[in-house]
Amino acid sequence: MERKRVAGEVMKGMVVEVTGSTYMVITDGGKVFRCRTFPGTKTENDFSSLVAVGDRVVLKETETGTEFFEAVITLVERRRSALTRKRDLRRNRSKEKVQVIAANIDQLVVVVSAFDPPLSTRLIDRYLVFAESEQLKTVIVVNKMDLEESQETRELMEPYRILDYRILYTSAEEQSGMKALRKVLAGKLSALSGHSGVGKSTLINQIFGEELLRTGETNEKTGKGLHTTSSAIMLALPRGGYIIDTPGIREFNLSGITRENLRFYFKEFLPHMPECAYSSCTHTVEPECGIQKAVKSGHIDPERYESYLAIYESIDRDS
Repeated sequence: MERKRVAGEVMKGMVVEVTGSTYMVITDGGKVFRCRTFPGTKTENDFSSLVAVGDRVVLKETETGTEFFEAVITLVERRRSALTRKRDLRRNRSKEKVQVIAANIDQLVVVVSAFDPPLSTRLIDRYLVFAESEQLKTVIVVNKMDLEESQETRELMEPYRILDYRILYTSAEEQSGMKALRKVLAGKLSALSGHSGVGKSTLINQIFGEELLRTGETNEKTGKGLHTTSSAIMLALPRGGYIIDTPGIREFNLSGITRENLRFYFKEFLPHMPECAYSSCTHTVEPECGIQKAVKSGHIDPERYESYLAIYESIDRDS
């Protein structure tokens, strides 16, 4: 016999979808509620975004006659991890400087394409810097290998293989590499993120074996991906675990990274930093820099070092 619902009942649950100011929450008992916040909603977090997909929340049921149960979120519990980025305040009038894309994730899955749009190692590096700062496990998925199955693609990824980052090569269209991807995702809460148009939605449709998400193509004029996912959504995997599909991004503005701490998040720098003449060495222009010596001797990949310099210079502009 189904238990009678009681208006005002307090429950705990997880946010599985965010659309504007509406939040879909599945409770620990398996019920789905359409929720909202109110001026009295409390949070145990310091980030600007009040509620994000993956958040654990306390909710209170309200009277409703609609398709889904309705409730208000009274408390957002402390996050154990979060994928965040700085908002571009020039394009976004929100008072929140930091956007929480996904909360409480076990691993970050960075999706890039071998071609259409072109593979962006600079974007990979920005994600890896953030993941290292948050101590998040990272998986790099190179999709669309059916369009550009070349030695050059694998050579571009070689520095990441040497650094022991997990790399998967897939083709959602040809369904290659899907078994390995399913294995990596199983039993974990993973956030998939990357440029628009790299094929995240197509990959997810292949993982589930059905058309769950709308897919799009690359803009022929700009070469950039077209947005198909407009809001973050969490999906339960058939064999356990969850994936969060995040909106496609144009760029990833780093949150919580400063010029002073950036050097610690290029992990190949760490063995060579004691060789610097200055403890506060920025590894940019200082003499007797251990990092620059390691680049010249081939112990640090030159492209990764150039990426470090580019991020270093961009940090003040992103602020």
